[in-house]
Amino acid sequence: MTDNNTPSNPSATAAASQLFAYAPAPESRAVVDLAPSYGLFVDGEFREAAAGKVFKTLSPATEEVLAEVAHAGEEDVEAAVRAARAAFGPWAALPGAERAKFLFRIARLIQERSRELAVLETLDNGKPIRESRDADLPLVAAHFFYYAGWADKLSYAGLGPDPRPLGVAAQVIPWNFPLLMLAWKIAPALAAGNTVVLKPAETTPLSALFFADICRQAGLPKGVVNIVTGDGATGAALVAHPDVNKVAFTGSTAVGRQIARTVAGTDKRLTLELGGKGANIVFEDAPLDQAVEGIVGGIFFNQGQVCCAGSRLLVQESVQDEVLDALKRRLATLRVGDPLDKNTDVGAINSAEQLARITELADAGEAEGAERWSAPCALPSEGYWFAPTVFTDVSQAHRIAREEIFGPVLSVLTFRTPDEAVAKANNTPYGLSAGIWTEKGSRILKMANQLRAGVVWANTFNKFDPTSPFGGYKESGYGREGGRHGLEAYLEHA
Repeated sequence: MTDNNTPSNPSATAAASQLFAYAPAPESRAVVDLAPSYGLFVDGEFREAAAGKVFKTLSPATEEVLAEVAHAGEEDVEAAVRAARAAFGPWAALPGAERAKFLFRIARLIQERSRELAVLETLDNGKPIRESRDADLPLVAAHFFYYAGWADKLSYAGLGPDPRPLGVAAQVIPWNFPLLMLAWKIAPALAAGNTVVLKPAETTPLSALFFADICRQAGLPKGVVNIVTGDGATGAALVAHPDVNKVAFTGSTAVGRQIARTVAGTDKRLTLELGGKGANIVFEDAPLDQAVEGIVGGIFFNQGQVCCAGSRLLVQESVQDEVLDALKRRLATLRVGDPLDKNTDVGAINSAEQLARITELADAGEAEGAERWSAPCALPSEGYWFAPTVFTDVSQAHRIAREEIFGPVLSVLTFRTPDEAVAKANNTPYGLSAGIWTEKGSRILKMANQLRAGVVWANTFNKFDPTSPFGGYKESGYGREGGRHGLEAYLEHA
């Protein structure tokens, strides 16, 4: 945070921050007991891949190998789906109150092991421990608690008097929120009486495998949850399996299109939560200090690797200079570095591949004439890092205004009237999120009705709750996760 005595230019701010530098406050890695290798979790047991294939998962902050992980092939996917199918009948036949007991146990175990899981998530993903500990893990537990409460109340969900589970759910999750995306998908599926085969992202498989151990610890019946690790080919085999009744995917729009083509012509139910290019709209009457914090949280949280990130800042012309000056002062105070340090604000980019994409798009922004400014910070010599970056003089035609960068890069555009703000915000193939900053409640309501986005935040950004549905329009996918709406995707109803 800054105060009235903060120097007005970034270099002075950086110098001042050196005078009052934070001492290192690293979280201990000792709370996580990492094995050298991990197998697939099928039918309640860990096993090697049938073909014996393995891959390595790295720490993005140091590039060190964390563990070796089994690489599932078609034979392994077949075994996992077969186990889930065998477990489906007994699991679905349990009274909802009995299923709820297992979900409650899982939620409590997540809370009990939250420090261990937060450190693991930070090691494998690269996000700051503060975010893993204070944002991700509480939400993970909250989703299991919330859907445990629904398990014996499905007939009151507004989905018909006798909603029934679909069967086996194939779930493919991304690397930006590995454990949270797992909770978003597994919790409603189990509450509704389905069984699950889940494939975590190739670069972040560890927290899903630790969750498998939690399932065993909770006494979850064998085959109800199965975890198959691997690359895109593993996910494709799972999605295409003929004995899967439901497919849920969170990830890139390009992969979402492939999955939609695979599922087309079958009776599989499908939900897709894909990319985004969220607009964060700041009006001249907004509380600007609060808005600046919202802008920072909207795009630099989790290094901007958030599908609903506010990656396009639309600021009213009359306050453009004031907002940008305050934003740059704030960014100069962000601490970039060791994700396990509790003082770190911005951690490592998840992989070399993702860093290359961010770099390529940022270079394209400069080449197309936008003005680039990066926060003054020293980047570590090892690992995958990108300084928080702001582009001004951006037009709607620039690639950085149209394409999802999925990194700590903010594109700034201006507007004069609310109608112009709506037109610019909606001028995107995506429709996942948006934010509005203004003191006028009537303007918030009017703008929210006009913005074609699945989630619209008012005077805040990136706020999540398990009771609230989340999802998008257009190329951001279809279907909703979270809330009562999240149950609908896993139930047959009249």
